[in-house]
Amino acid sequence: MNLGRSLGLIALILSLYILWEMRQLLLLFFTAVVLAIAINQLVKQLQRWVKRRAVAIFLSLAILFVLLIIFLWLIVPAFVEQIQQLLELLPQVFVQIQAGIQWLQARLAEQDFRNLPDLSTIIQQLQPYVTQLLAQTFDFFSASVNVILQLVLVLVLSLMLLINPQPYRNLFIRLFPSFYRQRANEIISHCEVALGNWTIGILMQMGFVALMSGMSLWILQVPLALAHAILAGLLDLIPNIGPTLSAVFPIAIALLDSPWKAVAVLIVYIVIQNLESYWLTPAIMAKQVSLLPAITLTAQIIFASFFGVLGLLMALPLTVVAKIWLEEVLFKDVLDKWRHAPS
Repeated sequence: MNLGRSLGLIALILSLYILWEMRQLLLLFFTAVVLAIAINQLVKQLQRWVKRRAVAIFLSLAILFVLLIIFLWLIVPAFVEQIQQLLELLPQVFVQIQAGIQWLQARLAEQDFRNLPDLSTIIQQLQPYVTQLLAQTFDFFSASVNVILQLVLVLVLSLMLLINPQPYRNLFIRLFPSFYRQRANEIISHCEVALGNWTIGILMQMGFVALMSGMSLWILQVPLALAHAILAGLLDLIPNIGPTLSAVFPIAIALLDSPWKAVAVLIVYIVIQNLESYWLTPAIMAKQVSLLPAITLTAQIIFASFFGVLGLLMALPLTVVAKIWLEEVLFKDVLDKWRHAPS
């Protein structure tokens, strides 16, 4: 291996190492790209009536802001109602706690307290747990601040990409050799179409799950049906795992009324999930890049282990983009054109 190839290999290894160290930042940028493409779908629809793109972007952001206000207006009263119900249940909780204390006192009166530790020993034993609790509280506060900063960064990047995407696209294309830049531009266009179709499809799925969950819980008279329905729609963004998590809270609340109601809620969520998986998804995702269920689940595990919670949320769009690049570059441009060497 000559000097030039050695330097090229070292540069490649260093580049891969730097990219790996920057993986969280790159994932945030990819999240911003997905969000910008999602908003761009609305911008394209508005440009049919409003010719100027700047006006269409402003109207799109205004519509999204109004929808956010409506969402908060719907969800906050549900949580207020839940807090009111909790306050109404507090006297019953205190009665149960008092009965438990009396039962414990009766049992302790029969025991021998000579071997029990004194108060100072108990305080010394509890001190490590208190320190750990304070450290976890600080970590939770730091993580919350970090999440807020990341969210602000994603929103700012999405807005910048939405207003003027072409320079960023040209910059990415220049990373490829000159003979492959036109082909790279075509592949990026395929990815944009696939992500746009995925966005429309996932929004329709989330709306269907939220509507069906809300109507079913309202018929079963489960408290806070609206909050549970919105939560089910939002968690449907995470395939396989999200629907399971969304069923936990309504089942737990239904269990307070009767075990049969909890079983009914479980059956309802299973039916909704099967309708979505076997009827809705194949119907509305016809234009989306098809992915095998095993590949989707494996991608979730891989991206979650590498990137954390954000990797789990972005697992499906990341898999869609990776699949397109593999099909276009590896299969079409390399393997499909591979010919046997003449003997």
